[in-house]
Amino acid sequence: MSSYERLFAPIIQKLDPETAHDAAIGYLRYNPFGRDVVINDPRLSQTIWGLEFAHPVGLAAGFDKNAEVPDAVLRRGAAFVEVGTVTPKAQPGNDKPRMFRLTEDAAVINRLGFNNGGLDAYTNRLRRRRENGRAGIVGANVGKNKTSTDAVADYEIGVKSVAPHCDFLVVNVSSPNTPGLRDLQG
Repeated sequence: MSSYERLFAPIIQKLDPETAHDAAIGYLRYNPFGRDVVINDPRLSQTIWGLEFAHPVGLAAGFDKNAEVPDAVLRRGAAFVEVGTVTPKAQPGNDKPRMFRLTEDAAVINRLGFNNGGLDAYTNRLRRRRENGRAGIVGANVGKNKTSTDAVADYEIGVKSVAPHCDFLVVNVSSPNTPGLRDLQG
């Protein structure tokens, strides 16, 4: 049993899921017990779109919505991190409760709805990361604001803002938590 399982899991399980998520981001931001985990097995590596992934395990969008802790996640062994979904303007997301534990499956359902601090702070974090020469593959996931009347403009603003500061882009048109978003797929 790891120290996490012995010490932190019982405490985290007593918190509501969203508070536990926020605590995890806070823990990674301040990194009191962080250490570098290197997974270096050539059998696991792949080059995709000119990016060299050390292995196939990474973190998808939805966890680090505001690009606060990509380096902390990379240091813990992820081959890549996708941050976001970010929208042009800050928005609170869906009404609470919006995260639910599936204890038997050791899983969480996330119905946050693109809650984020907005494009400016997110882009500044990615820009500073790049300027500081930090290693690791970091992708940016962009979306539209819930109340936007021009989805294309929102995506255009997002892509233009973050593209110079990330390794790959994802345009999120599939979230079931933003009314009408999936209609854009058509």
